[in-house]
Parts: sequence; structure tokens; C-alpha cells
Amino acid sequence: MILAQTLADLDGVQHRFFTRAGGVSAGLYSSLNCGYGSGDAPDNVRENRRRVAGHFTRAETDLLTLHQIHSTDVLTVGGDRWRSPGAPKADALVTDRPGVVLGVLAADCAPVLLADGDAGVVGAAHAGWKGALGGVVEATIAAMERLGARREAIRAAIGPCIGPDSYEVGPEFPAPFLAQDDANAAFFRAAPRTGHFLFDLAGYLGRRIARAGVAASTTGHDTLAATEDFFSYRRNTLQGVRDYGRGLSAIALRG
Repeated sequence: MILAQTLADLDGVQHRFFTRAGGVSAGLYSSLNCGYGSGDAPDNVRENRRRVAGHFTRAETDLLTLHQIHSTDVLTVGGDRWRSPGAPKADALVTDRPGVVLGVLAADCAPVLLADGDAGVVGAAHAGWKGALGGVVEATIAAMERLGARREAIRAAIGPCIGPDSYEVGPEFPAPFLAQDDANAAFFRAAPRTGHFLFDLAGYLGRRIARAGVAASTTGHDTLAATEDFFSYRRNTLQGVRDYGRGLSAIALRG
């Protein structure tokens, strides 16, 4: 299953937010698990990634993902290619080259896909709370500008991530967000558990992207609540399950 494409009207750009359906993995990883960092059989992950790349009419080797570390590091992709596992450590990718598919993995963190269709520049960012707070999306926008994108022409789409009704955080969590901007209090509300809060990750990201001068939309899906559709690290943790599958979101230039 592929979600509705929020950037579908951009000429020369293809993108997909994939659900967990349509792959070959079984059990805990059923079925479109695209993360080699999981305990899934590598051959299953490779076949799932081949299927993802096929939606872009590309080979599995054209799909580039990262060893994600919750950083604000961005890689610019030229003619280079790498294989996973063994991918470089970073949390975002940008390119102005057709023929390469930029992918980010997530299982509650937010995938953010970005494009300037006129300039022919695309980007993909993995934004958990650490990366979002640190500015990984703004770093991705800046890297796109270095390739010729114009900030006012970039469009961003925030994909499926843990939702504001599901993301419970501890009493210490809001402090760095409030230190950054008192207005960030709007993204926290009291949780049923005393002293805890519910955090709106997608809402926070949307505000930051808008303040960076980029138009943003969101798919609005909650990865924890939608058990049949998405992998969720938090859901598995709450159930005492230590591992989890990784969903994939991807973007490419036609050509």
C-alpha cells in the first residue's frame, strides 16, 4: 500500500510514503520491512527494498538510505552510490541527479520529503525529536539551496509518524523545546499519567518548516495507533517486544 502523494503535482518529482504492506517479511516484520538494522533476514529486506525501488522504475542499488543516528547531518548525493548495510551515518539526503532514489527509514519518527520541482532538487530527512529540535529539516533545506533550489519554491511533506494522541513523554521532555521558544508549549498537553505530556511531533515540525519559509503538508497518520499499516518502535516497546520493522519513505527526480 502507498499513501496519497502530497507532492504529486510537482513536475519531474516522484515520491512515496509506504505502509508496511506489500513485502515478503513475516511475523514481527510483516511485511515491507526495509531496515537492515532489524533482526529480519537480510534477503527479505533486500527484496522489500527491491520492490520499493521498483515503484520508481529503478534497481534496488539505486535506492540510497542511511545509517540514521538522530543527527542533523545531511549528505549530498552526486554520482556516488553505496550499499546497505554499510551506509554512511547521517539523517538526511539531497540530490539534483535523476536516477537515484533517496530514502529514509522510520518507525514513529517523522519522514520528511522535500522538493523544488522547478530547480530539480529533492531531499529526504529523518526527524525524530532530537533531529527535529536540532534542525535537521532546516539543514536539509539549506543543502538543497546549495544545489540551486529556492526556499520559496520548496515544498515539504511530513509523513506518517507517532501522533499527538500517542506520543507520551516524561516531565523533563518539554524543557529544551520551551527553552528554544515559549510558543512551543502549544505542542504539549497533559497526558493521562500525572506529570507526563503528549507531544505533537508533526505539528512541531510543521511550524518549524513554515518558519523556515517552506510550505509544508502532512499525511496525518499515527504510526502507533495504526497497527495494521505501520511499524512502531513505541508500540512494540509497550508490548515488551524488543525489535521492530522499519518503514520507508522515498523521493526521486524523474529521468
